[in-house]
Amino acid sequence: MAKLKIKKGDIVKVIAGESKGKQGRVLAVYPEKNRASVENVNIVSKHTRPNPKNTQGGIEKKEAPISVSNLMLIDPKSGKPTRVGRKTVDGKLVRYAKKSGEVIK
Repeated sequence: MAKLKIKKGDIVKVIAGESKGKQGRVLAVYPEKNRASVENVNIVSKHTRPNPKNTQGGIEKKEAPISVSNLMLIDPKSGKPTRVGRKTVDGKLVRYAKKSGEVIK
């Protein structure tokens, strides 16, 4: 299984699919499925039955996971989408933006 280039908290842009062009913060990453949930992207309607927690029930809007291949990290320096590389800095492996060379924390 390949290591994913995005992490929870990263700001990403959707480059393909129904939500193409939208930006958002990564809420969760699912490496086993190669997917990630992004804030305000790929919104789906989930029908819920009335239960003790939610006595009303109804339709709930929530983010569904989207394939990591459809996401691109936003460069912290330029604010544009960039590819991600890995390099060793002071004996630690870090991610960096290929466009600007900036280290991504």
